[in-house]
Amino acid sequence: ALSPSRWPQKDERSRMEIASHITLASLGQQVLVGLSRTTILFIVSSGLSLILGVLRIPNVSHGSLYMIGAFVTYSVATFIGGQTGFWVALAVAPVAVGLLALAVERGIFCHLYEREHLMLLLFTFSLMLVLGDVVKLIWGSDYRSLAAPPMMQGSFSLGGMPFPRYNLFLLIIGPLVAVGLWALTNKTKIGKIARAAAVDREMVAAMGINVSWVFAFVFCLGCLMAGLGGALVAPTQNITQGMDHAIIMEAFLIVIIGGLGNMWGALLGAAIFGITDSIGILVWPQFAIVFPYVAVTIVLVFRPKGLLKS
Repeated sequence: ALSPSRWPQKDERSRMEIASHITLASLGQQVLVGLSRTTILFIVSSGLSLILGVLRIPNVSHGSLYMIGAFVTYSVATFIGGQTGFWVALAVAPVAVGLLALAVERGIFCHLYEREHLMLLLFTFSLMLVLGDVVKLIWGSDYRSLAAPPMMQGSFSLGGMPFPRYNLFLLIIGPLVAVGLWALTNKTKIGKIARAAAVDREMVAAMGINVSWVFAFVFCLGCLMAGLGGALVAPTQNITQGMDHAIIMEAFLIVIIGGLGNMWGALLGAAIFGITDSIGILVWPQFAIVFPYVAVTIVLVFRPKGLLKS
């Protein structure tokens, strides 16, 4: 056993060993891995930010819809099989989640918009518990795993270090989703109406527009993004109950540091969260989970309203 006087020497040696393993290539690889995780975080958070910005609803059940998207992806991909199964599942899962959201919104939510925010929060929390039981009833409590399609399996060399092909796919799909959301909310009539309703819903209603259906569209679109995030994450981790809890906490933090209702803020917040987490794994693996929350704390100290909130 080492005497107490030797402990500082051991800690110094451990730090030197860690530092010797951190190269420019490994750091670059971790940044890219963090950016690929940013894609998932952004897609889920952008949907939550959209719902918060327009409907003013803190949708705690958003993570449950993400989980359902992952399970539906697994079921569809397994049923069809092969490479085709994954691509069909990637299209079916978000639509299925969106239709489920439409049923919930038209059946219950549309009658609650004038209620207090606390009641809406309690309702979405109750919905999260119900959806969790539905998932357990349909898929059980066992872990599920889904392989990436054959064309995206394996890795390629990046600066002498392996980088998964599926992560490259995530790096490509993320900006495409961001641009698509921006175009939908800024260049289409329904998007402009939704933005106007977020500012003054009474004025929009006075112009003869059915605000209730605008809210339904926004809610379904936001939930569809949660389903898409679940579909994309399915090949990267175990699909199981409880995966909704971690993502909803991260999504709310990202929305807060980015600025409520700001899509580009959600993208920036997701990048901060994903990259700091990935670098933390490289620099200090035992405490990697702390790094993103330290970054969030620093942002909120200097920008309490969020990075891109005017």
